[in-house]
Amino acid sequence: MSSSQESVFPEYETDTSQTSKLLRKFKETPFVPIGMAGFAMVVGYGLYRLKHRGDMKMSLHLIHMRVAAQGFVVGAITCGVLYSMFREYVVKPKE
Repeated sequence: MSSSQESVFPEYETDTSQTSKLLRKFKETPFVPIGMAGFAMVVGYGLYRLKHRGDMKMSLHLIHMRVAAQGFVVGAITCGVLYSMFREYVVKPKE
């Protein structure tokens, strides 16, 4: 083993600020922040509706909120996978 510390991924270590890393990651996978924002919106709406749930049981309300949040995230991941497959196999020029 060599004693020198060579970087395995030098292109990832050139950006040192957290915001530039975050922006680069959002450009690479644009549906991840969409899924995170949708999850936060569903949880926020569920917490708002918690006060006005009427005679619905708390456990049933929480189950509905969990299913809605998971559905949004799974949908965003699916769209991201389809988008990356489209970019990889359709838009990418043939070599």
